[in-house]
Amino acid sequence: MAKLNNPFVVYGYKGPEYFCDRQKETEKIMSTLHGERNVTLVAPRRMGKTGLIHHVFNKIEKSDKDVKCFYIDIYATKNLEQLVQLLAQEIIGKLDTVSQSALRHVQTFFSSFRPTVTIDEMTGIPTFSLDIKPTESKASLKRIFDYMKVSEKRCYVAIDEFQQILSYPETGTEALLRSYIQFLPNVYFIFAGSRQHMMEEMFLSANRPFFQSSMIMSLKSIDKKEYLTFANNWLKSGGRSIPSETFDYISDISKGTTWYIQAILHGIYEHDKEEINNSLVDVVVEELIEEQAASFENYLSWLTENQQQLLYAIASEGLVESPLSQKFISKYGLPATSSVRTALKALSDKQLISHSPNGYSVSNLFFARWLNEMPIG
Repeated sequence: MAKLNNPFVVYGYKGPEYFCDRQKETEKIMSTLHGERNVTLVAPRRMGKTGLIHHVFNKIEKSDKDVKCFYIDIYATKNLEQLVQLLAQEIIGKLDTVSQSALRHVQTFFSSFRPTVTIDEMTGIPTFSLDIKPTESKASLKRIFDYMKVSEKRCYVAIDEFQQILSYPETGTEALLRSYIQFLPNVYFIFAGSRQHMMEEMFLSANRPFFQSSMIMSLKSIDKKEYLTFANNWLKSGGRSIPSETFDYISDISKGTTWYIQAILHGIYEHDKEEINNSLVDVVVEELIEEQAASFENYLSWLTENQQQLLYAIASEGLVESPLSQKFISKYGLPATSSVRTALKALSDKQLISHSPNGYSVSNLFFARWLNEMPIG
């Protein structure tokens, strides 16, 4: 791969040289999968769990050519049928050679679901889709897992935003997946999710299907010293470096969240003629907020007046331990407790606010700053 013009990657995974630390987490996930156990990876959004998964899979595929790794993000799926289609597109045909006989074998294996195949003109790799009727979703899901099983190849499957299955209209999706997964002797899973309370309920509650089915890992902030070393290694070619106190400032603004740190470092790298200090960090943050201002305005336009009021109040506080308390409601002139409760649920469902053990906060840190700079009225 060609060298990147800006080494501080904001979107996607570009290779190990552009990936900061996570050495212990990487080794732990790799050893767990190697030891025939599934992994549950829980992290707030933008903490870097997706990049970590791709980093792990990159290392596995380089060290063992016989292992097949598959990544599926189900955040946008609304039902079981859409989940099955994603699995089909990612997995079917990837465990075979691209010979005509292999393609015929796959088409025969899935014949009852009327498979269609598209060959990528550049790579020659086939992509399959299945014609699934709503009543066939469960059967086609089982068929995909059977396909992986009979291949006898060792497979690792990462399902990102796994808590999304809880919103599917089909009843018993959790139990269905568990019943299929537990009988796959050569397939192991990474279940990744950003909604901590939902993931913990799924995997830590004794009455749930996935209880004690995997090793559970929570992703924390990257060590500041490691991150500063990583950043300065890329900056030194231009004769620049970040003072430790300035990196502390970046980390504080970002609350230790990987994506925000990367975005700020990316912006600093673009200002290649300027001294790196707190003032430059402020300039970069304002530029990043301005880039997203139109999106932030759209977010607000989707909300009711009650939801907007509550969002502004939470942004103003930064972190709210008890948003239904009379003290908080009175301070910001919010409506009745029942209306605040309804607005709180709506903002949580839209993932505009996040709930941690410490309380509620606006999910997007730059959105929170924008709200504080743009008060109502």
